[in-house]
Amino acid sequence: MKSPSYRLTASTGIHKGDRDYQQDQVILLSHPRAKGCLLAVLADGMGGRSGGRKASDQVMMTARQLFERYDPTTDDPQETLKQLITEAHTVIKLIAISAEEEPHSTVAAFLLNPQGDCHWIHSGDSRIYHFRENQLVKRTLDHSYVQMLVDYGEITEEQARKHPKSNVLMGCLGSTTNLTSSTHQIPQMCAGDTLMSCSDGLWHYFTEEELGNVMAALKPREATEFLIEKARARAHGGGDNLSLVIVKFEALES
Repeated sequence: MKSPSYRLTASTGIHKGDRDYQQDQVILLSHPRAKGCLLAVLADGMGGRSGGRKASDQVMMTARQLFERYDPTTDDPQETLKQLITEAHTVIKLIAISAEEEPHSTVAAFLLNPQGDCHWIHSGDSRIYHFRENQLVKRTLDHSYVQMLVDYGEITEEQARKHPKSNVLMGCLGSTTNLTSSTHQIPQMCAGDTLMSCSDGLWHYFTEEELGNVMAALKPREATEFLIEKARARAHGGGDNLSLVIVKFEALES
């Protein structure tokens, strides 16, 4: 099979914002045996000082364990991602039984295979964006109350960002209702593409056009630093935890 005509550059970033404690978690893992196989996972924990962190920690632990065993030549990537959130969801619910907190977590994860196909899954309002140069190709749709209002045509995307119930989720890991998740497959990543996953503490402060321009203009590390700095400035002292991971597919020099 022909090798992808790009090279990968990547960066992760995390900031406590103006909170007293950090409940976001983010990892970017390279497969131990398959070159060009990556797993990016972001989780935004909720449920008190320790409850939210326990939930996001569990997402990270489950992701590491499953990716260690993942074989890109034989395993189904979509099923692996579904297993990730199902197992983490189950353990988080068990934690809630023995803890005073009510741990919950969002998750946004994407898995890149060596052949260039990419798969993603998310639950809650942490997002994944796919840009081609500076143009948005697709992004996840939040499992939230305000996204439901947008889908029904009752409010606009701009109104959703400022809505007083913008933090109300319709589904996430650890919830007592049925686990809500959405998946997507990209058959082939291309040179000029960028994938970005981020928590609501970051995307809340940017339009899709702004994010696309940053992705096109800056390398992943520079983009990460710029977006965190700009989000912190726009939060005016009231910022949430924020986290992000950026993977850029750069053209090979001829």
